[in-house]
Amino acid sequence: MQISPQEALGEKVDAYEPDRSLKGKLRRRLIRLAHRRPAKVKLERPMVSFSFDDAPATACEAGARVLEQRGLRGTYYFAAGLTGREGPMGRFATGEDAARLHAAGHEIACHTFSHLDCGQSSRDQTLADVDRNGAALASWGAGVPVSFAYPYGDVASPAKTALAGRFKTLRALHHGLIADGADLNQAPAVGIEGEDGEAVALDWLDKAHARKAWLILYTHDVAPEPSAWGCTTGALERLVDGAILAGFDVVTVAEGARRIGL
Repeated sequence: MQISPQEALGEKVDAYEPDRSLKGKLRRRLIRLAHRRPAKVKLERPMVSFSFDDAPATACEAGARVLEQRGLRGTYYFAAGLTGREGPMGRFATGEDAARLHAAGHEIACHTFSHLDCGQSSRDQTLADVDRNGAALASWGAGVPVSFAYPYGDVASPAKTALAGRFKTLRALHHGLIADGADLNQAPAVGIEGEDGEAVALDWLDKAHARKAWLILYTHDVAPEPSAWGCTTGALERLVDGAILAGFDVVTVAEGARRIGL
């Protein structure tokens, strides 16, 4: 999602801009090779996790309903500073929504509080924002988060090293599977977003099935006419049902981490 937290809160600020300098491009390439925590994965059946970034209200309502009707649960990465506000994906969910999801068995996971870009923030800024978010989740009665996702999918060395010991998985946005050797400090994921989101997700489900690997799928809003960062309710239903029919174990990110020994 290429918006700033201030934009999501309705404030008039410049749009979020990733660091497109040569230094930024090199950093993004090199950080994938540094501070790694290789996964050890041996599964009898492939796994898939359905996750929702920033927790728009529709994801907590329509998205949760799709999973719950099938006896399944998902992972919601909350940025507490966005809760209850209006944004380009509609209204963001509230702390009450998080508590309800938690009570229903969904996983409430951690973003940064202000949707801070971990690729351009200092170590101290990152830790302070993550601590603030964790405190907010705890105050809602949503449990202690064990899964984290970098807002915008970006991270620099200070954040990657500082957060490595705090969470079982640190999720990014580059495509890939969690198989033997995957970096759990910058875990791959595949987005269900945009016009080809469903087709892309299906292709990665096929790859995960062939390798008996773990695939993390993510989206934002779930609606009949979603934003550019979301998916339709129908697409989510078809992907969930397809995964079940193909023999996937559909698990939260926390449960997936537990099953690979974390």
